[in-house]
Amino acid sequence: MSERVVLAYSGGLDTSVAIPYLAEQTGAEVIAVAIDVGQGGEDLAAIRQRALDCGAAESVVVDAREEFAADYCIPAMRANALYMDRYPLVSALSRPLIVKHLAEAAKYYGGTIVSHGCTGKGNDQVRFEAGLGALAPDLKVIAPARDFAWTRDKAIGYAEEKGLPIDVTHKSPYSIDQNLWGRAVETGFLEDIWNAPIEDVYSYTANPAESRDPDSVVITFDAGVPVAIDGETVTPYQAIVELNRRAGAQGVGRLDMVEDRLVGIKSREVYEAPGAIALITAHQELENVTVERDVARFKKGVDQRWGELVYDGLWFSPLKHALDAFIDDTQKYVSGEVRLALHGGRAVVTGRRSEASLYDFGLATYDTGDTFDQSLAKGFVQLWGLPSKLASARDARLGGTER
Repeated sequence: MSERVVLAYSGGLDTSVAIPYLAEQTGAEVIAVAIDVGQGGEDLAAIRQRALDCGAAESVVVDAREEFAADYCIPAMRANALYMDRYPLVSALSRPLIVKHLAEAAKYYGGTIVSHGCTGKGNDQVRFEAGLGALAPDLKVIAPARDFAWTRDKAIGYAEEKGLPIDVTHKSPYSIDQNLWGRAVETGFLEDIWNAPIEDVYSYTANPAESRDPDSVVITFDAGVPVAIDGETVTPYQAIVELNRRAGAQGVGRLDMVEDRLVGIKSREVYEAPGAIALITAHQELENVTVERDVARFKKGVDQRWGELVYDGLWFSPLKHALDAFIDDTQKYVSGEVRLALHGGRAVVTGRRSEASLYDFGLATYDTGDTFDQSLAKGFVQLWGLPSKLASARDARLGGTER
């Protein structure tokens, strides 16, 4: 059997051209693998056929939407994962799932090489190759755009020369990556960070400045997983789809940010993630009600590190695995309902309730029925401030700097 290359295939110009090009460069058969992570657009059956028409020895399409929602998006939500406190890991979340299926395809078809369409400037090359290194370290990796300086102009010329059945005339002014969890837009006029995004950039969200009636939605969680919307049982996939629709209609989830890429440069990105932002907002609030104070404080640092690891392509790392175990333990009582008002580009919590709530009305109220024993507070305050009091007295005695 000849050597085989397993190619992460999107159906676009770059990966279509890669099929005959890789065959020429390596002398290997090319297995095209396309993964549906809820990106929408073209039918996957058409994508599969295009790969075959471009010379692939085999073309595989995988409907991974439910898997992506349950095993990647929901863990990110439970970690309240927002890179740089804003970005809900749209592209970063899909890469380990794609890597997993590439490794499985390589094993099934006897592939020895894996190929992807990433450039040398982006984060995705790291996500693909670090993931493959963890799951299938014996596989070699080829990235034509990076390793062979494969530019778009070269790709168009090659496609015309070979008569490949792909459209080489249309060129979007933007680079777009989208999936169930959100949509990422970059390049073009957005590379000037003074330029404001125009409405043409957006697809998942309506203009939040347009007048429309607010939408109130109740999300039910069980152990940190959304299980119902407005009382109707849903799967994780259905929950994200529904909240993409409803929050998106209210303009929720638009982000315009300059972020720190793993490769050391700053990049301007415009994101849309209506369902992700709505779910993370609701989940954070339910944690506020059900997670004990010190666990909650510690989890904020864990959540941040979790998001950084995923952004940096380390989904399969030992630390990520260990943090998963901690987060899983924190979620056992994160059950209940959160009501959100979706309006004007914002998802605002307006109500929360849980059988596992740590909120005690009797302790919290200032009205009749108050069960908090205020006589205990005076001694507590004195003891709490004692270390600082002693340190200040020491500084004054020894001429230290005033605090």
